[in-house]
Amino acid sequence: MTCISSLRVRSNGDSFAKTARVLIFLCLACSVGCGEQMTQSTLALGPLSYGIRYDVRPNPADKTVEVTLTLNQSSSLLLEMTMRADSRTSSFKADGALEVRDDAVSWRPPENGGAISWQVALPHKRNANGYDAWLDTQWGLFRAEDIIPRVSTRTRKGATSETQMRFSIPSGWSVVTQYYGENNQFAIDNPARRFDQPNGWIVMGDLGVRRENIAGVRVAIAGPVKNNVRRMDTLALLRWTLPEVSRLFPDMPARLTIVSAGDPMWRGGLSAPQSMFVHSSRPLISENATSTLLHEVMHLLLRLSADDGSDWIVEGLAEFYSLEILHRSGTISDERFAVARADTAEWASSATDLCLPVSSGATTALAVTLLDALNVEIKERTDGVASLDDVARALQHADKDVDLAMLIGIVEQLAGDKPDTLHIDKLPGCRRIAPANRNT
Repeated sequence: MTCISSLRVRSNGDSFAKTARVLIFLCLACSVGCGEQMTQSTLALGPLSYGIRYDVRPNPADKTVEVTLTLNQSSSLLLEMTMRADSRTSSFKADGALEVRDDAVSWRPPENGGAISWQVALPHKRNANGYDAWLDTQWGLFRAEDIIPRVSTRTRKGATSETQMRFSIPSGWSVVTQYYGENNQFAIDNPARRFDQPNGWIVMGDLGVRRENIAGVRVAIAGPVKNNVRRMDTLALLRWTLPEVSRLFPDMPARLTIVSAGDPMWRGGLSAPQSMFVHSSRPLISENATSTLLHEVMHLLLRLSADDGSDWIVEGLAEFYSLEILHRSGTISDERFAVARADTAEWASSATDLCLPVSSGATTALAVTLLDALNVEIKERTDGVASLDDVARALQHADKDVDLAMLIGIVEQLAGDKPDTLHIDKLPGCRRIAPANRNT
């Protein structure tokens, strides 16, 4: 008998089944100590839960990845699955009924389960500065979303998945993801969804990894060897700054995974759920006292996406707080902070348009100066009771894309009136795209 063979979910209630995932996963971890690997057969499935296992096999020689999704169910709980596929994903094969269209793939599995597989041409060039997904004979770095198309499902009422992801990799390689796992096998759990699908950054190859608990967060820094990844430097910066970040956002995630590599990866930083990528050539703190690392940490925690023309809010907040956290933590001095703010204001003076589809450079600098002025205005109107910190925490829990109207509404609730700082006449280029947001 396995360590978990006696564990079963005995309630049809969806909330109970979701809660039981934690217990199931702990038992799965314990099964390693019993000499048994975490496999589909060890999952304890309740009457309204079905098993999903993603088997991922990278093929470094031809830079492709093969993925097989295996469904284990005792009755028809999962009725249909629809995947959003792109031109990089091909060679779909499946048990049951399969329909492959240009932009989507529909699968109706057999009553008692089955499997569907596909292949992904992995390397993806972000722009002239490099790739945001890569695989070669030395290492691979990509997001789970790059190899596992996003899925919508049709199920029996109340049915939920118990999901695993397992890697078959070359000898000498290992894998790091945002999830906890053993022997290159990971349990996937997202309590907000009935169907759990992997997301976030994945790095594999001959890896160097450093792990540490910082401010209640389990931090992992991982990257291929011989790529100049500054694992200990990164941990040191996070030891100085994460305590301040946790004061700003008390509901910190349990885990933070940072993956890094050198060329041919894109020379910047990109965030994803509970994980992020930073190119190994990026300084932890630049000469102008900004930090790509903390900028992406802010994106990861704020979890914001922007309505059309409002990307300046998303990027401005990430940059504003990356500088603020360096200052609040004492990582940079008062004098250095003042110089950095002055440099940002000078750069912002060259921006001619704020409400662009993508905010960068001078536009983001202008956004930072506006948010700095907004912070001052909120403090003055509330006698220091509220600040931009309260706005950031409110935006963090927004259930839709952020836009100017949302930002103004939150500030008005805090300060009692619409902010002068966000008057439409002070936001160059915004009048043409947001007539309903005019603060007149």
